[in-house]
Amino acid sequence: MIASDKPNVVVIGGGPAGSTVSTLIAQKGYRVELFEREVFPRYHIGESMIPETYWVLKRLNMLDKMKGSHFIKKYSVQFVGQSGRLSAPFYFHDNKPHECSQTWQVRRSEFDLMMIENAAEHGVTVHQGTRVLEVLFDGDRAIGVKVADPSGETREVFADVVVDASGQSSMLINKFKLRVPDPELNKGAIWTYFKGAYRDVGKDEGATVVLSVQGKNGWFWYIPLHDDIVSVGVVGDFDYLFKGRTSHEQTYAEELERCPAVKERVENAEQVEKIFATKDYTYRASQGSGDGWVLVGDAFGFLDPLYSSGVLLALKSGELAADAICDGLEKGDTSKDQLGHWVPNYLVGMKRMRRLVSEYYEGFNFGRFIRRFPHYTGRVTDLLIGDLFKDDLDEVIASMDQMKAEDEEARLMSTKEQD
Repeated sequence: MIASDKPNVVVIGGGPAGSTVSTLIAQKGYRVELFEREVFPRYHIGESMIPETYWVLKRLNMLDKMKGSHFIKKYSVQFVGQSGRLSAPFYFHDNKPHECSQTWQVRRSEFDLMMIENAAEHGVTVHQGTRVLEVLFDGDRAIGVKVADPSGETREVFADVVVDASGQSSMLINKFKLRVPDPELNKGAIWTYFKGAYRDVGKDEGATVVLSVQGKNGWFWYIPLHDDIVSVGVVGDFDYLFKGRTSHEQTYAEELERCPAVKERVENAEQVEKIFATKDYTYRASQGSGDGWVLVGDAFGFLDPLYSSGVLLALKSGELAADAICDGLEKGDTSKDQLGHWVPNYLVGMKRMRRLVSEYYEGFNFGRFIRRFPHYTGRVTDLLIGDLFKDDLDEVIASMDQMKAEDEEARLMSTKEQD
């Protein structure tokens, strides 16, 4: 059966990226149909947000819903070194005194449900429990999708633009073999949830805590959620976490032993969920768009979660793609270049965040960097809160390179003197 009422845009996937792009296009009066294979609420990892999500949530008319939710408010992030030494809270408001500097720790099952319901409220036709079987092409141009509804009946839906927001299982990345892995960040994660674990009080209750594992073999995230639940996961090199280990449960227990600061926080708590694991970290597509199609969110790329950038990148890519699609529909241009003109600048921002992630794993001393270049404190903060798309941030990166070169020169001099 061929649908008679052709939408302007079809979106594959109802996660944060898919809901964002759908809502913003529908706000402009275009007809959007969103196809989500699962029925929400459904489980998903990625619970910590960073402040720059505020501006996209504002455009989506989500701010009042977030402020009225029971999600834990997040004002800061803290780091714990291998020795167990806890840094001072890194308060976002100190750099940007605006309400955008308070964000949230969310259960994704609830947040994603709010987002997809918000899309429907803005006029998006949402189909849950509906699988997209394939993207339809006429030559090189995407022209629609073939879907199977919950009863198994199939139909074809044609549209001017197809947005792939299908997450890490990205349909078009796989179809065109566009996936580019990041060998330097070949990581994985193992995690679970505890009830009654330690948490700070007051303004620090919602802080994300990043705790180093002894031996620099990885780090734990510690994310306080509502209902007295804490998400606790370990991230490490893929080979270290998954090769030659007996089970995910045993590996998780062993890594807890190597991180006393986490073990102490959960020792009197009850583990209330199974152990989860993922092995597919940090990649991007070699191409973000084609004629009639565009990738957003995890369907385009994913970055190591060290600085909790996942939801921000999903929302931001959805926002940028939506603007490009609306401009294209208005002028009758849904070419590859029009739908993907935002991708190069987005990649620059993503690479800036990636640089911070890589430096953490390589042991870069951010405290010493700030003491050496105190005038960059605000710009480093901008990077950490997700304000990634400003060219002057590259001055910070250049100075990091300068300090690393000076350190290497000093190391070589010291070695020469000892010889």
